Amino acid sequence: MSKAKKKRKIDITWTKLNDKYNLLEVIKDKGYYIISAKQIREFHEARLAVKFDHSDARPDLFIENNLSILPITRGDYKISYIDAYHKFESTTSDITYFSPPEHIKSLDVTSINSETKALNMAYNSGIFADFLEDEALLPTVSGRMSSESFSFHANVVDKSKIAGDSVVIVENSQLEIDGAFEGINSLAVMEAKLDLTDNFLIRQLYYPFRTWHQKMVGKPVRPVFLVYSNSIFYLYEYRFNDLQHYNSLELVKHKRYCLEDTHISTEDVQKVLRKIRFNKEPNIQFPQANSFERVINICELLYINDVEKNFITEEYSFDARQSSYYLDAAIYLGLVEKSEIKDGHDFYTLTKIGKSLFYMSYKQRQLKLIEIILSYKSFNLVYKASCKAKERLSDNDIVKLIKKAGVINPKTGTPYSDATYKRRSGTVRAWIRWIEGLIAD
Repeated sequence: MSKAKKKRKIDITWTKLNDKYNLLEVIKDKGYYIISAKQIREFHEARLAVKFDHSDARPDLFIENNLSILPITRGDYKISYIDAYHKFESTTSDITYFSPPEHIKSLDVTSINSETKALNMAYNSGIFADFLEDEALLPTVSGRMSSESFSFHANVVDKSKIAGDSVVIVENSQLEIDGAFEGINSLAVMEAKLDLTDNFLIRQLYYPFRTWHQKMVGKPVRPVFLVYSNSIFYLYEYRFNDLQHYNSLELVKHKRYCLEDTHISTEDVQKVLRKIRFNKEPNIQFPQANSFERVINICELLYINDVEKNFITEEYSFDARQSSYYLDAAIYLGLVEKSEIKDGHDFYTLTKIGKSLFYMSYKQRQLKLIEIILSYKSFNLVYKASCKAKERLSDNDIVKLIKKAGVINPKTGTPYSDATYKRRSGTVRAWIRWIEGLIAD
């Protein structure tokens, strides 16, 4: 019998709240429910019970019913069908290089393990000045504060439930700004994250934007999102085309920055290939995790703090199955191991090799990861075939090479089904594309 999925604490909390206050029935009738922090505190700390920075971090009750929650006062929240999240644009850009000031010794590129450090390093090294095109930037407001009073319209996820937009009225709600930098011509309000996710909560930019737009008369406010992962600073600047519409944000610009040498040549990879010894296929399912950047990122999160899988799931914008996919991929590569089970939770820690990655420079780390990937015969065969091919390898080409490498289902000791091999070929293709994307010549 399969092990039952252990419910997250957040799911238990909201199931109890729904049972006591009939949330779904009221929302079905009125289109929303105003819930107080006092009500939430009956079952969970309110601040944590409403912190859903990514759409998949919401409790199952919300996901299954197309619901989101937004603060409207210091102690009240509105639950409704609002489309509260925005998907990051799939844009790419060349990496721009900067160097931190030589006299800064208390912060270096190997010790950026918090949003605050990422913001400070980006400011001190001139990344923000370049991105915002303002040399006179200075750090100003940050931390928790009260919002101004304002109202706005927002898109709804399910038009069959609410006709038109949803209206939200905010009266001195609490908001938090990770960092703000004011220059001659504008104020940039910033949200910073260390995790790579598909989407983000628009409120994290919109509430600070509306609040400081009202305060900064005559001076533009620029909402900026910073993501720091694997030594790369990803910066996204947005604008709200309609001041009073929550979903009117539009990407203005996107750039990537690094403070280290990222140049990897074909010869660098060839040197790696020449010293590779093949690893035996692990006794774990062949990976199904198409974003190798996220495999790296989940290792980063473990490096910062060895945590249980359910914490990673909530923090990392994955449902439990997706979290398992990426953790299993890291285990397959020998970067992560599952530790003892405590209180029904599976705990994961970095292996010695996994930890060693984060003592390396960016270039050393990428080359080590390439070596690890290509030490598995299936990936090695596909990479070499891709280098020789004049055209893009087909799924069938990749499947044949995976089979040639002897990849089978470790649970049964027999080959996977053709459909499974085809799904796994997507991961092989994505990881090889990641390697190819690193090569600069």
